[in-house]
Amino acid sequence: MHLVGLLAGDDDMLRAAAEQRLDAGGIDALLDDPRVRNALLTDRRAASPPELIFYVLVRHALLEGGIDDRVMADYVATLVVSFGRERRAYRPSEHSDDEYRYLVDIVLHRTRVGADEAFLLNLHLGNLSLWLSGLFPQYLQRRERLRGAPSVRYYEEMGTTGYRLAADSGQAVRFGLGDVFNDVADRFSRVRVALNRLSDGVLWPSGGDPVERLLREMEQRVRG
Repeated sequence: MHLVGLLAGDDDMLRAAAEQRLDAGGIDALLDDPRVRNALLTDRRAASPPELIFYVLVRHALLEGGIDDRVMADYVATLVVSFGRERRAYRPSEHSDDEYRYLVDIVLHRTRVGADEAFLLNLHLGNLSLWLSGLFPQYLQRRERLRGAPSVRYYEEMGTTGYRLAADSGQAVRFGLGDVFNDVADRFSRVRVALNRLSDGVLWPSGGDPVERLLREMEQRVRG
């Protein structure tokens, strides 16, 4: 009902229409409405959790790129939120003390570990590649131009490889994640471009970590 209020405000006719859509199509019918996306970003009453806000943002960015896949939207949104907190983006899991700033270090280390840790490292190779190339393309391009660092294309190739290897593992089968990993690998470039649009249009790419800034703003709204 919170989403109905965002769509309708004090207009009884709009409220009735939104409630009818909710009854007919479920919550996804409202989340896919561009007006909900805009309201979540601009309406000060929108005290929604970051997970919901980023799901809507990612979902609409993917739709704009021709990707109508709610499971993928949920996975990518979860990645964006979790990697935006503290130093999680550089760790293979929440419980890991190891940090990887460079993709090549992940590749080298995964040859020295067992199957479970190799799965986490392969997945992290995909996740970190998507995170960096999706949300910080200008940073990567600047490093390539000034320092000869790897190109965005390199991150696409490494990310695709990471997701493929993760999808082929027994761990992915056990957790039921093989399909989503393969789907992201198949459309890595398009998902990356969708995140580029999100970063450029919403997350203010200059001046620190844009996701962390938006998370702080949304958490302040929730606290009121």
